[in-house]
Amino acid sequence: MVFMLEPKASNQMEDPAVLSKKEAALKWCAHASDHTHGYGGKPWRYVLIPHNKIAVNVTLEALTSRFCNDHR
Repeated sequence: MVFMLEPKASNQMEDPAVLSKKEAALKWCAHASDHTHGYGGKPWRYVLIPHNKIAVNVTLEALTSRFCNDHR
């Protein structure tokens, strides 16, 4: 799996510009996944992460399971 990770200030998570960018990133990842699927590549996933949830003791797996936005 390939992740597109986007940390964002926690107070900006519902900002219209951030949500618009999120939708564009979700579409991009869907298209990239469709393309790579054709030759056995890895699927892409988009993850919008509040900055205050990133810490040295939090794994990528924990962040993606909590904040993965594409619901695939």
